[in-house]
Amino acid sequence: MNAEAVKALIARELGISRSTLYWGYMALFTGKGDKGTTTAFGCNQQRISKSSELPEALGSLDELNAFLGFVKMRSAGETRITEALRDAQEVLFIIQAEVAGANKSVGEGVVKNIENIVNAIEKEIPKLKGFSIAGGTELSALLDVARTLARRAERRVIAVKELGLRELTPETLAYLNRLSSLLFALARLANHEAGITEENPKY
Repeated sequence: MNAEAVKALIARELGISRSTLYWGYMALFTGKGDKGTTTAFGCNQQRISKSSELPEALGSLDELNAFLGFVKMRSAGETRITEALRDAQEVLFIIQAEVAGANKSVGEGVVKNIENIVNAIEKEIPKLKGFSIAGGTELSALLDVARTLARRAERRVIAVKELGLRELTPETLAYLNRLSSLLFALARLANHEAGITEENPKY
């Protein structure tokens, strides 16, 4: 992808014209989306509803990435959790670009890496005996919220694929599926390292 193509991708994702993006200057608004429409990479500038499946998927990925940044800042001192969240943010940017229509995708090694992290955590924490009530430490609770956002983003991305709006790689779908497992494992790890015993629902 050449520089002009990258500029076009960025401009379309931000809802601005290419001419607005130059010499390091980027307008924060253009007013082009005031009527509830936007454009996406690969759409030939055809405007689509912001409430349609593609912007919804991109928005859900963006929301997840932003919240992971918040959780990352609250995990200061927990190096392993902080690094895992930072790595996830990087991968989510690649997935966002792929869903937007760019020629980018995650590799099989990224999926394998997240599986290795989850497997390592499972060896440290108590065996899972059933559903657990979210809470314990603040960090664990935040990670559980992140897990639900990851599941929602996954559902939105799958909808985009099922509607034929984008051809997404198996690795991308696998990563999104594993990401919620990682966040659940990290939530349990946060409680475990704080000496908090998990609570199970009594239904």
